[in-house]
Amino acid sequence: MPIGVPRVPFRNPGEEDAVWVDINRLYQERLLFLGQEVDIEISNQITGLMVYLSIENDTKDLYLFINSPGGGVISGVAIYDTMQLVEPDVHTICMGLAASMGSFLLVGGAITKRIAFPHARVMIHQPASSFYEAQTGEFILEAEELLKIRESITGVYVQRTGKPLWVVSEDMERDVFMSATEAQAHGIVDLVGLK
Repeated sequence: MPIGVPRVPFRNPGEEDAVWVDINRLYQERLLFLGQEVDIEISNQITGLMVYLSIENDTKDLYLFINSPGGGVISGVAIYDTMQLVEPDVHTICMGLAASMGSFLLVGGAITKRIAFPHARVMIHQPASSFYEAQTGEFILEAEELLKIRESITGVYVQRTGKPLWVVSEDMERDVFMSATEAQAHGIVDLVGLK
């Protein structure tokens, strides 16, 4: 096995001792992990795995474990769109932190199959950009594009949380941190717990 491939202990059902397996074993069990900032590389890896696993078996659910500070909007939207595209339901599980784009992916899981661990934290806010570095013409174009993206993301939160547009819009004006139970009350997750 190449150096750097993570290994984890895994106990097969019916066996007493766990064996160390590489992460690919987890993929076989349809367990996907977002444990970093969302960027184009991890987005391509997760979307590719979702498509591959759904082709392999389109009836067995996928599980996306999220512990992410957020990241790129376009890369995150690619993961979200893939979650909606694939036939199997995608369970989303927040462990640690689902902030910004991480919370967007968390809310994107199959309704009734979005979970937060009891000590998890969730944070929502509006999408940001680095347009302050752009020239005037580019600034205006980027600001218009950012408004379109914000409307789209706000619409997803409204649809998937059941909260009114004004509530979601107001919450996205600033960083709103929530406990797991607050995220459940807000409609971002359906269940809080480990089971």
